[in-house]
Amino acid sequence: MAISLNRAASTPLLYLFILGDILGAGVYVLVGSVAAESGGAVWLPLLTALGLAALTAASYAELATKHPRAGGSAHYATLAFGQAVGSLVGFCMLAAGLVSVGALARAFGGDYLQELVAVPTGVVAVVFLTALALLNIRGVRESLGANAVATAVEVGGLLLVIGLGAWVVLRGDADLGRLTEVGAGGRGAVGAVLAGAVLAYYSFVGFETSVNLAEEVQDPRRSYPRALFGALLTAGAVYLLVGLVASASVPTDRLAASSGPLLEVVRLAGGVPEWLFSLVALVAVANGALLTGIMSSRLAYGMARDGLLPSVLARVLPGRRTPWVAVLATSALSLALALTGEVDALAETLVLLLLVVFVAVNAAVLVLRRRPGEAGHFRVPVVVPWLGLASCLLLFTRVDGAVWLRGLVLVGLGAVLAVVNALRARRSRSAG
Repeated sequence: MAISLNRAASTPLLYLFILGDILGAGVYVLVGSVAAESGGAVWLPLLTALGLAALTAASYAELATKHPRAGGSAHYATLAFGQAVGSLVGFCMLAAGLVSVGALARAFGGDYLQELVAVPTGVVAVVFLTALALLNIRGVRESLGANAVATAVEVGGLLLVIGLGAWVVLRGDADLGRLTEVGAGGRGAVGAVLAGAVLAYYSFVGFETSVNLAEEVQDPRRSYPRALFGALLTAGAVYLLVGLVASASVPTDRLAASSGPLLEVVRLAGGVPEWLFSLVALVAVANGALLTGIMSSRLAYGMARDGLLPSVLARVLPGRRTPWVAVLATSALSLALALTGEVDALAETLVLLLLVVFVAVNAAVLVLRRRPGEAGHFRVPVVVPWLGLASCLLLFTRVDGAVWLRGLVLVGLGAVLAVVNALRARRSRSAG
C-alpha cells in the first residue's frame, strides 16, 4: 500500500509559505524596474498586477480544495484534459521550478554573499542546495518552520524600508508629487501602467507552488483559500507601501537606474548599515529556493504517482513520509543548472513557462466544474477563470521574441514527454 504524505501543515504555516514565496527576493529589485516602465506612480501598476494575479489565484483556490493532491497544476490538467496535457503542464511547472532554484543558488553565492565573505560560487551552490535538500527531506513541518523565520526576516526588512521612507517623507525630504506621475519611455499613461503591471505581476507569482502542499495541509478546504488570499493581500499591502515610500523618497530616474532600489531609500534615510540589507537579501534568496524546492519535489512526486514520470520518484521515506527520491532528483538537476552558468539565460523563460501553466489551470476550472470533487470545496464565480485566461493572453503579448525562442525549446521537450505518456497510456488500454 502506498504511503501517503503527512498532513502537518496548519493554516498559519501555509499562509507563511505562500507569503514567503510571493515576497521572495524579487521585491528588492522590483520597484526600480516598475519605475523605469511606469514613472513615479509605482503604486498603480502594483495594484493592477495584484488584481491580475488574484484572478488565477482564485482558480487555484477552487482546484486545490476540490482536488487536494500533490502534483498541483499537472494533476488538474490531467483530470481536465488527459495525461498528454497534464504531462506538458507538469513539465513546464517543473522546469520553471528547477531553473528558479538553480538561479537562486547562484544568486546566493553572488554579490550579497561576497559583501560578507569571499567564497567561490560553485562551492556555495553545492553546499547551499545540499543543505536545502536535507531540510526538505527531514519534513514539511521543519521546512515550513524555517520558512516562517525567514519570512519574518523578509517582512521585517521591508517594514524597515517602509519606516525609513516614511521618515524621509516626514522630515520634508520627499516629493509627494512623484506619486501622480505616470508615463515613461514615451508611453502614454495606459501603456506605461500596463508595462509596469506586467513586471509587477511576476513579483506576485509564487502562490502556484503552494497547491503542491494541498495533500499535506490539515484541512485544505478551509485553510487554503484563507492562507492564499490572506498572503496575496498582505504582499499587496507591503508592495504598495514600499512603492509609495520609495517613489516619494527617491527621484524616479535614480530609482529606475538602481539595481538595489530599496538600498537607495536606506541611504537617503541614514542610520542603518548597508551590510544589514545584504543579510536580509540572503535570507530572502534562501527562502525562495527552499519554497521552490519543496514545490518541485512535490510536483515530481505527484507526476510520478499519476504515471507521468518514472515511478521511482513517488517513493516516500517511511519515517518522515517525505518524497526523498524526488527531493534528491530535483536538487541534483537544479545543482547542474547552477553549475553550468547558463541559468540567467534560462531564467528569462520562467515567465513564459508559468503563463502556459496558468492558461491550463484557468481552463481546467471550467472543464472540471461538471465533475465531482471534495464536498464543500471553495468555488469562484464562472467569470473569474475566464478573466484569468484573458489576463494570461494579455501577458503573452508582452513576452519578448527572444524569450519565446528559448521557451519554445523547453515547451517542445514537454510536448515530447506528453506524446510518450499518451502512447504509453494507449498501449496500456489496448493491453487491458
